[in-house]
Amino acid sequence: MEGIVLVIILVSGLAIGGFVGYYFRKLFAAREVGSAERKAEDLLNEAKNKQKEILLEAKDKALKILDESKKEVQERIQEVRHQQERIEKRETSFDKKLLGLESKEEELQEKVVKLDEIKAEVIKIKETQFEKLEKIAKLTKKEAEKILLENVENKIKDDLVERVRKLENESSEVIEAQTKDLLSSVIQRCASSHSVETTTTSVTLPSDEMKGRIIGREGRNIKAIEQLTGVEIVVDDTPETILVSGFSPIRRHLAKRTLDKLMADGRIHPGRIEETVEEAKKDLALDIKKAGETAAHKMGIAGLDPKLIQLLGRLKYRTSYGQNQLLHAMEVAQLSKLLAEELGANVAVAKKGGLLHDIGKAVDHEVQGGHPQIGYDIMKKFGLPEEVAYMSIAHHEDNPKNIEGIIVKVADAISGARIGARKNTLEDYVQRLDELEGVAISFEGVEKAYAIQAGRELRVFVTPDNVDDWQATKLARDIADRIEEELKYPGEIKVHVIREKRILEYAR
Repeated sequence: MEGIVLVIILVSGLAIGGFVGYYFRKLFAAREVGSAERKAEDLLNEAKNKQKEILLEAKDKALKILDESKKEVQERIQEVRHQQERIEKRETSFDKKLLGLESKEEELQEKVVKLDEIKAEVIKIKETQFEKLEKIAKLTKKEAEKILLENVENKIKDDLVERVRKLENESSEVIEAQTKDLLSSVIQRCASSHSVETTTTSVTLPSDEMKGRIIGREGRNIKAIEQLTGVEIVVDDTPETILVSGFSPIRRHLAKRTLDKLMADGRIHPGRIEETVEEAKKDLALDIKKAGETAAHKMGIAGLDPKLIQLLGRLKYRTSYGQNQLLHAMEVAQLSKLLAEELGANVAVAKKGGLLHDIGKAVDHEVQGGHPQIGYDIMKKFGLPEEVAYMSIAHHEDNPKNIEGIIVKVADAISGARIGARKNTLEDYVQRLDELEGVAISFEGVEKAYAIQAGRELRVFVTPDNVDDWQATKLARDIADRIEEELKYPGEIKVHVIREKRILEYAR
């Protein structure tokens, strides 16, 4: 029984405990729910309060923005009004100015009309005055203008002459000084032989007996030599000397070599003469080739055709006015090189063109035509450039078309004008003096003319009554131009025109 009671008590205790626990748990839960709701209400109230504050702040800001925008709109409206007022003022002032300009234009037009009327009246008065003057002076307007111009020309002619002379002297002095400096610096750097070389046509014999041996029985030896060499051998009374005459210098030197070999060998007969001529031809060919190669080597020119070298070497046996043409060609090449360096021209073209400028003279005795064209054709044949081949023609042209041609022309003139470089015959010298004096005398107003200083200077005396100072200045230029056009001469010729008037009177 006690056990059952204990069980009942335990069961009842457990039931009461569970009920009490449930009751307290429910009570605590209700309290927690109440506190959460209160918290939620508090948060909600706070959110509402913050919302109200934010709305109030937003309204304040919106009101401020509206106020500011209203102020800006009012300010812009005021600015627009000010601008409109300015524009209206400008329009009014522009209208006033436009009206003023229109009125001034009308006034100017009226003045133009008045000026035209006045101008017409002045022209009429001027015409009437001219008519009266022409009647009084018995001269037309053109005649009066001509007389006036002649009077003015006569008054200022002396001044013009002095000014022209002064300008010519100043410019010529400057140009002459610069030219002298350039040419002197070039010439002093070129060392070459300047002595005159004449064509060798005489053969020295060991004795007069040798003349008979050279002639041979019935002249067969001399005939064989003349036939094989193409020259004429002159045997005269000159002791121990015979002369070799021939048109070709190569043939003259061939004959001389042949005679020297025959005299050295001692055997002189037609068979031996033929062999000796062949030997002399070979020796002469080798000498010519060697001379050409030496000249090209000294000038520093390579790449020339061997046949062109052979033609260059032939200039060793060619002379012009007594000047050896190979030496002349080398000197022109050297001077052309130095001038090209000083003037900034093409040195290679000037040097090669200077060396070959007279190459036509090597065959001008055998080929028809002048040596400038012959030389041009030869250089083109051997494939030389046009600018180099042109040098053969340029040195004989009045106005070469490029600076290299001018340089070669100047170098050729310098080489030929050196003292002792060339030897003119007496007949050529006298003929040149006569030609110079004849050119001067051909002009109107020239009284006398004298060529002096070996033809380097021409003095011309004019009639003072027919030629004044202005005409004398012009006459000097005309004579110089005529000499340049018609005559050939080395260097330059100075023309002096002398106008002298002498008045004599006697006191008794």
